[in-house]
Formats: sequence, structure tokens, C-alpha cells
Amino acid sequence: MKKILRAMLVAGCALAALAPVSAVRAEAPMVKTQVPGYYRMMLGQFEVTALHDGALELDVSVLKNARGDTLNRMLARMFVGTPKMQTAVNAYLINTGSNLVLVDAGAAKLFGPSLGHVVENMRAAGYDPAQVDTVIVTHLHGDHIGGLNDSAGQMVFPKAAIHVAQSDNDFWLSQEAAAKVAPAMQPFFKMAREVAAPYQARGQWKTFTEGSVIVPGIRATKAYGHTPGHTAYSVESDGQKLLIWGDVVHAHAVQFAQPDVSIEFDVDQEQAVATRKSLMYSMAATKTLVAGMHLPFPGFGHVRADGKGVYSWVPIEFSPLPAAAAQ
Repeated sequence: MKKILRAMLVAGCALAALAPVSAVRAEAPMVKTQVPGYYRMMLGQFEVTALHDGALELDVSVLKNARGDTLNRMLARMFVGTPKMQTAVNAYLINTGSNLVLVDAGAAKLFGPSLGHVVENMRAAGYDPAQVDTVIVTHLHGDHIGGLNDSAGQMVFPKAAIHVAQSDNDFWLSQEAAAKVAPAMQPFFKMAREVAAPYQARGQWKTFTEGSVIVPGIRATKAYGHTPGHTAYSVESDGQKLLIWGDVVHAHAVQFAQPDVSIEFDVDQEQAVATRKSLMYSMAATKTLVAGMHLPFPGFGHVRADGKGVYSWVPIEFSPLPAAAAQ
């Protein structure tokens, strides 16, 4: 009997050894989806929600004014890969209590499937595009305005007035300006005109000048260089301040420590560098909260001065909303 049991045990072990590894299963399958891309905070009486449109993989060669060895060292220091670096695309939804204001609208599908998630994340955050009454645009690049229309060219925000800096409007919507640039740049002008067209037809495309108050508590602040009318927005409620600075930074691993590094998308690279230096100095000195369209999501944080002309990005920590605000 013992010999029979021993033989059965040996045979069982042999069969187990031959069983394919794939036969072993976890009790639950992998979900393989990410959390909805929104993050909410209070700024005084204003509710500010960051919306993730997605991310782009940019080749590091688009960064200018940086030596290759220095650039690679800075990227590696922040665990950013080469030759591609991930760059987030963010938008911000501000509920002032009187207005529902969207700052930039993302890219839709103008630059591929990795972008175009502002609307779905807005809905996940509890809002509908039809509730937005005001859209303010930092500038007229496609990854900031593509989401204003759907794939059929129809308005995504039918009740909203779209506010654009006059100088950006005059540049990107101009056939004459488009004719003067390199052929590779001309599609971006066409893209801007096509996005603007349905809102212009309905009288919902508005322009403003530097310093304009778009809605109470939100003021336009010039941040020229990346585009002719590139605009930051100063948001203030109950003495709390936030600067949504648009595209002042594209590569956080590099441009805080070396603000002289520009990117080839800057229309005026010299002015873009000057703007970045000025805003970083000001934000560090005043400790003002900052949000950026290409900072790692949700893009809220502070600029810390680490020496003369050298800065670091300090993201905010995840925080629950105050109990009173969450009710």
C-alpha cells in the first residue's frame, strides 16, 4: 500500500511540474484603466478643477539653448527618459459661483489618440460642457483650442463666450500672417481659423487686451513670447491667488533649473525666455500658487528659488476638500 501511495505522489508532482504557468490565475482579472483625470481644490470661494487632456511624447531635440550632455544629465536627474519626454496637457475649470470658466480646452484628437480627454474628465468631475459659460484661452495653439469643437466641427461649448487675446487673434487668424511663415507652420494657422469659425458665426468669439478682467476674480496677464498674445490668468478669491501661466514651461525637468532653455514652438524665443525668468522670479518671491498646462498633472504647485536664476518646481500634495466645501 505504501508503495502505491508513494507512486501516486511522485506522479502527481510530475504532472504539477508539467502544468503550464499560464494556468495559474489571480482571483480577479487586471482592470488596466486609470482613474479619471481630474483634481479639485478650493481657492477662497472659487472651486478650481484641473482636467487632464492627456500627454504627449516630445523629442528632447525640441529644447533649445542647452548642451546635449547637460540636457541629458538634467533629464536623468528627474528620471525623465530620452530621447522622448512626457509632457502633460492640462486645462482648468473654475466655478466662481457666478460663472463656470474653462481655461483652455485641450487638443481633442488633433494630435493623436493620447490627447482629447478634457470633456470626458469634465463629466467625470461632475460638470457638463453645456454648463460652461466662459472659455478663456492662453493662446491659439491646437493643443489648447482643438477641444472647442467636436470631430464634426461643431461647438462643444454652445453657451460659452470664447475669450482670446487680441494680439494672438490677429496673428493666428490672419491669412496674411500665415502666408509669411514656413509651409510647415501654415497648418497651425488653418487649424486656428477652423476652430474659431463656428463661434465667430454665432458672435461668441471675443477678444480682450492686456489687464482685462474676464469675469470677476479672473484677470488677463501678459506672458508674451510663446505666441504673440500668450496670456496667463491671475485668479483671486478671498485674498488667495493662483496664476494659471499657460505654456511658460514645457519641460519641468530642465526649464526651472535653466530658464534660458526654450522650445522650438516659441514664436519669439528671446521674449519667451524673458517672460519665463520674470514670472519665475515673481512667483518664487511672492510664493503664489501656480498652475501650468504642461506641468505634470494636475499642474498645481509653487516655484522655489534655489539660487540666482535657478528654480525648482514643488508640486502641491494631494488634499481632500474642506468639509464645508464638499457638502
